[in-house]
Amino acid sequence: MNLCKLNLMFLLLFCSSFLYAQEVDPGTANLFVQDELKLIANDFSFTEGCSPDKQGNVFFTDQPNDKIWKYSTDGKLSVFLDKSGRANGTYFDPKGNLVACADENGELWAIKPNGKRKVLLADFQGKQFNGPNDLWINAKGDIYFTDPYYKRDYWTRTARDLSSNDVYYLPKGAKEPRRVANGMIRPNGIVGTADGKYLYIADIGAGKTYQYSIENNGDLAGKQLLMESGSDGMTLDENGNIYLTARNGILIFNAKGQMIARIKVPHGPSNICFSGKDKNVLFITAREAIYTLPMKVKGIE
Repeated sequence: MNLCKLNLMFLLLFCSSFLYAQEVDPGTANLFVQDELKLIANDFSFTEGCSPDKQGNVFFTDQPNDKIWKYSTDGKLSVFLDKSGRANGTYFDPKGNLVACADENGELWAIKPNGKRKVLLADFQGKQFNGPNDLWINAKGDIYFTDPYYKRDYWTRTARDLSSNDVYYLPKGAKEPRRVANGMIRPNGIVGTADGKYLYIADIGAGKTYQYSIENNGDLAGKQLLMESGSDGMTLDENGNIYLTARNGILIFNAKGQMIARIKVPHGPSNICFSGKDKNVLFITAREAIYTLPMKVKGIE
């Protein structure tokens, strides 16, 4: 074999090895067993907005059917609330109220355990929100929520009041929110760390997720691009790993923004949370279906 052929073979081998090394196949990072993914039900229209209560029961929305469902720790499904204001994202506040992004009229609702509803927020400086989408509530009861514009076929309004898609902050007990993040294409998924120091916001329109520092007054600072991936829903585990929804599954990143694992899901997932009595079961809403997956870590919610 002449030197030219030898060099060519070496180059091809090197390039093949390099390309193989770049392929993202992170496996499970010892966080879960893929075969344990379980389909619970698949007769919904579009599931979203899952949140666990203190007992580990999960509440999730079926927005086209205008309902909020409950999946209990003993595996039973029941309707928690009919006529939910076309609820999308949800999150429990420290008092046990389920706070929902009531997309129908661009509102935030607080829903008591008995189903009684209260409108927390209806507008921003007299203008209707685009459509509150997802939210996170810190230990004090302060609310952060995203407000992207998605035209809904059930809306009676024909134009938007707000020209931009932004992120807002509503301090506990306040009646007026503050705009704390702007300049995004379409902010969607949002979640904060247990210590209240950092907030992660996914700009699904740009395919990026950012990290912000939370200031003492609730403002956001130090915007940092953390992951080149957007997300509809997000959650965190006890190790600080960040879970994002993607078309073909759940992507798991460490706190540095490095991808460490992928959960394969047959239906495209829209949202995720940790559930169960020990908060060690990942609950996944995925279009018309819902899934569960036992985890080797716990969630922080």
